[in-house]
Amino acid sequence: MNEEVRLTAWVRGRVQRVGFRWFTRARAMEIGGLCGFALNLEDGRVQVVAEGQRQACQQLLDWLHDGDTPGRVDGVTEIWDTPRGGYDGFAIR
Repeated sequence: MNEEVRLTAWVRGRVQRVGFRWFTRARAMEIGGLCGFALNLEDGRVQVVAEGQRQACQQLLDWLHDGDTPGRVDGVTEIWDTPRGGYDGFAIR
């Protein structure tokens, strides 16, 4: 299924101050067709929101879980939802 979806993922581990958001944006752009953002949270996690085709969002989620990410990912929690729109590309916040 290639329906439009919204993926929200919270990545925990050593994911701040290691370029994680930049690499996440680069990966989202490499996959293509994704809009959203990567944001550092006060508790040390990074929140990633991506909207686009389910297959593209799944590729990004797979990379967050098992990809060659900077730092160290200890776990990822995700939820799937309907897209809300309003994003212009994929941003680092």
